[in-house]
Amino acid sequence: MFIRMIQINSVSMFSLRTATTITVFLIIGLVAGIFLSPTVIPQPKQEITTIKFILDWAIQGYHAPFIVALEKGYFAQEGLAVIMDRGYGSADSYAKIAAGTYQMGYGSLDVLIEFNSKNPGSELIAVYIVMNSPPYSVITLKDKNINSPKDLEGKKIGGGAADSSRRLFPVFAKATGIDPQKIEWITVTPALREPSLVKGDVDAITAYYISGYINLLSLNVNPDNIVAFKYKDYVELYGDAIVVRKDFMQANPEAIAKFVRAVNRALKEVIADPSKAVDYVNQRDPLADRNVELQRLKLALNDNILTEEVRRNGLGSVDRSRLEETIKKVAEAFNLPKIPTIDEVFTDKFLPPLEERRL
Repeated sequence: MFIRMIQINSVSMFSLRTATTITVFLIIGLVAGIFLSPTVIPQPKQEITTIKFILDWAIQGYHAPFIVALEKGYFAQEGLAVIMDRGYGSADSYAKIAAGTYQMGYGSLDVLIEFNSKNPGSELIAVYIVMNSPPYSVITLKDKNINSPKDLEGKKIGGGAADSSRRLFPVFAKATGIDPQKIEWITVTPALREPSLVKGDVDAITAYYISGYINLLSLNVNPDNIVAFKYKDYVELYGDAIVVRKDFMQANPEAIAKFVRAVNRALKEVIADPSKAVDYVNQRDPLADRNVELQRLKLALNDNILTEEVRRNGLGSVDRSRLEETIKKVAEAFNLPKIPTIDEVFTDKFLPPLEERRL
């Protein structure tokens, strides 16, 4: 019995010494590892914000800044999960944003001014001006013998009932001395607008120049036979902008700034290489005619985006006195019940630094 107990105690003592030795080596190894191995600090997970964004119309070349930002992952790099849908006109898009179906969108500033005036409590606000001047125009053909805006008097003009070029015609008329009472309006659908001009049903049409001009070319009209009176050449108005619902903006200011930064980054790339940008548009919508959309994008860049004001003050911003005049003109043309203030229409608090917006 005595011998047996001794054996047991010897084993126990041996095990204890072995365990102690192993423990010491483990501790030494851990300490050495701390000093010899590179320190790895886990990166905090980036918080993802989902934004539902609606365009003003079907995807076209002038939407390239949004498509590039989406397809090249610029939104994702900012921690944004952006869901982008086509629109059916600015007014429809704004109504859907206000209703909460979308948080942000893209559309005409004049329609935004009207929306805010007529929908107190549901106002939206612009955070980045994409088109520094609008693409609104009156388009005719040389054989109509309309050589100046004043020659439109006594003529038939075709346009959609909700078409901004038609609705803002009083502003254009006032600037060019046209008597609006001497215009005969013919309401046409977008699909029949250019054909009605070619067939002679109307003498002129109101349209986005970047659409009307290209649609006429598709009808085999000689470009030399196209005459356009672009509103930008006669009156100071702002064009299309990124807009956001105010409650979403207040709750997610960082997300708005990130969205704008991604679009600004993409827009500069679009300006630098329109052809490459249209490849991404085509990737997003394979049915789009690449050459047509490239031409449309170049028209928008030349006429509406790369203005003298933009070259002077950078992308995305406004001249407050010019915006004030835009608001007044729109309010008069639309007979608005309330004239929104500048700060109710646009905020610059989410714009990237000027050095990032300069061309």
